[in-house]
Amino acid sequence: MSTNAIQAGATARPPQARPKRPWQPFRLGQQPFFADKNRAFWILQSAGWTGYFLLRTLSGIANSMGWSFILHAALLTATGYSVTLLMGAIYRRLIRLRPIFTWAVSILIVLLASAIFSAIETWSFATFLRPGFHPEGVQFFSSILLTFSLLVAWSALYYSINYYLLLEEQSDRLLRLESQASHAQLAMLRYQLNPHFLFNTLNSISTLVLLKQTEQANAMLSRLSSFLRYTLANEPTAQVTVAQEVETLKLYLEIEKMRFEERLRPKFRIEAAAAGARLPSLLLQPLVENAIKYAVTPQEEGADIVVDARRASDRVVITVSDTGPGSEDIWVKAQESTGVGLANIRDRLSQAYGADHRFETESNKQGGFRVTIEIPYQSEPAEEPK
Repeated sequence: MSTNAIQAGATARPPQARPKRPWQPFRLGQQPFFADKNRAFWILQSAGWTGYFLLRTLSGIANSMGWSFILHAALLTATGYSVTLLMGAIYRRLIRLRPIFTWAVSILIVLLASAIFSAIETWSFATFLRPGFHPEGVQFFSSILLTFSLLVAWSALYYSINYYLLLEEQSDRLLRLESQASHAQLAMLRYQLNPHFLFNTLNSISTLVLLKQTEQANAMLSRLSSFLRYTLANEPTAQVTVAQEVETLKLYLEIEKMRFEERLRPKFRIEAAAAGARLPSLLLQPLVENAIKYAVTPQEEGADIVVDARRASDRVVITVSDTGPGSEDIWVKAQESTGVGLANIRDRLSQAYGADHRFETESNKQGGFRVTIEIPYQSEPAEEPK
């Protein structure tokens, strides 16, 4: 026995599942805290400066500055609140510019805001606490330094939160693009099957017409219509159950039976536990078509084609086997000449399951081929990305 296998990886990834972020957004109630950016800003702004007011007030009272210090703390809080509102409005425009420009202008803004804040603080201190006080040298420098540190901390927090939100927005955009690209790839692979199948079927109908076997040609056209109506009813990226896939195969085989009659002997062995498992639609049809071409067609007596599906724990194992010639040369030619079928299946499995699948082809010494597909068991439709 010779084997050509595409083996499974260890990490499971459900088909079309949305990848999880490495972080989870902070939530307030039922929705993320930053879902409404304006609301989040006002909450943080108000909470932060309320905390500043309380700390300054308690510090002044603890140092016996008198109750007039409350008025001084309230004025500083209102000044800081207003100054940082103006800074935020400017930062909102700077954040999307080149980093070197953003940081250079931000530093200048902080310096200017610190000077204004310190001037108001000095005036308030001299007015409400120590009339006639005029800070000089180290006193004035320390006042500006403390104010500068406060506004730098506010700016760092503002930029940190907003860069986080930009990163989250970019991550969501990448996830949507990845999902759209994956859906487009699956749709393209799915759409490859219909022209490939139609060419062979229409060629057979053409042959029947040339042989003036009009009744058989009409019957084949009618069954082709039913098959296409059944398959095109599904979205190109949709998944179907094993039972639905088997019904589709039976419609297809009814068409082929018009050509091969008793030479084509299909058999289905579907376990009840595996019938509800989901898989990409029309995944097995190219394998059955391949078996007809390289097992039924070359032999006068035809061949058996067996489709088997069983559940093994949390996996589903599906095999398509035949009793054809089974020579290695025929299988190599099959892979070369029907690249759409085999390559299509490999690509669709990779798109749907990543590395979490197995795809094997085997040829027996006694004759015949067997294709084995192993995928995760899923009984519910995959969740669509939001």
